[in-house]
Amino acid sequence: MATSSLLLLLADGRFPAGAHAHSGGLEAAVAAGRVTDLVTLEAFLAGRLATAGLVGAAFAAAAHRAVTSAGSAVRGSTLALLDAELDARTAAPALRTVSRRQGRALLRAGRAIWPEASFDDLPSTPGGAHQPLVLGLLCAAAGLSRAETAAVAAHGTVTGAASAAVRLLGLDPYQVQALLVGLASRCDGTAAEAARAADEPPERLPAAAAPLADIHAEAHATWEVRLFAS
Repeated sequence: MATSSLLLLLADGRFPAGAHAHSGGLEAAVAAGRVTDLVTLEAFLAGRLATAGLVGAAFAAAAHRAVTSAGSAVRGSTLALLDAELDARTAAPALRTVSRRQGRALLRAGRAIWPEASFDDLPSTPGGAHQPLVLGLLCAAAGLSRAETAAVAAHGTVTGAASAAVRLLGLDPYQVQALLVGLASRCDGTAAEAARAADEPPERLPAAAAPLADIHAEAHATWEVRLFAS
């Protein structure tokens, strides 16, 4: 399979890693009345891209760099440090849990699709490694570049929430797709920034935060009835 096809495969929301079950914080934002239409959805997605999108893409690219350029003696320690740094950047306990849960699901898919690849360098932390780190290793196993890895990660932070918006708000799916097209260049710019940042040591990777998203995540985790897991 050509590299371009593998890129599309990993960026596809139908990839069996459970992403469709998560709204990226949109469900709580809708319930709070902060996202109500296409205009507010666009602002939400742009904000998510500049924060969670940038951080996740940078850590995925850094994990890719660790397993493709570091020697075997330092890969494990680098990934463990990346996992700890990403944990520190994820203020909400609910979001840390979600990230590790998605990492486990993604890892199951990766082991099934690329059984010859070694994922043993991932840290054996309780709950599993964070999703961006697992994504970085999967993209490396697929032969994607660091830039392509960052693009997959950035793309996923907006497309999942956009898809959830169609279900939560009953928006016209064609208009939502047009909105994503309008954000494409911004998504590419975020991915390029993240790929460049991956050259930095783990403690200097992006740490963009969204406190309101953290608050919404903690509130959402207490709901007895909800459409999405996060």
